[in-house]
Amino acid sequence: MNPLIIMAERNIRLYGDPVLRLRAKKVEDFGEHWKEFVDDMFETCSKNEGAGLAAPQVGESLQMMVVYLTVDEENPVMLNVFNPEILESSGNITMTEGCLSFPELREELDRPEKIKVRYFDYLGKEYVMETDGFLARVFQHEIDHLNGVLFVDHLTPVKRALLKPKLKKISEGDIPQ
Repeated sequence: MNPLIIMAERNIRLYGDPVLRLRAKKVEDFGEHWKEFVDDMFETCSKNEGAGLAAPQVGESLQMMVVYLTVDEENPVMLNVFNPEILESSGNITMTEGCLSFPELREELDRPEKIKVRYFDYLGKEYVMETDGFLARVFQHEIDHLNGVLFVDHLTPVKRALLKPKLKKISEGDIPQ
């Protein structure tokens, strides 16, 4: 067992787990029956100090994710997001990015700086939001997970080749030092 993954209600799947490469299924049946799963996702994300967590990362191939930003400890941003879709994107920004499914791995990555996203909450209420900076980054990263895309897929082939030994260790359940 990976010592860095703190157990909550759900286990975080590591790189190499096939569920991380699947295109997740759209959620069609909204309602209160999702509340426990959403709460589990928030707990898992929080205990592992993540900014976001996608359902495939806990073994569920569903178009669902949570965003948990604690810039202001008293008023954290907590969003439950179902069936998200990026409607527009603009700009470009390079930031260091990591992932709970890739413990101890951080890489510089280019992504659009601003996005407009449409999503639903677990009760089926629709939202359209424009955002930028770190929140836009979290949305893009987690939406990638819902499409079977991992942040290392955005790296150059040379960079991925250099990371191959670390990726192999993660896929074997070992933490790179």
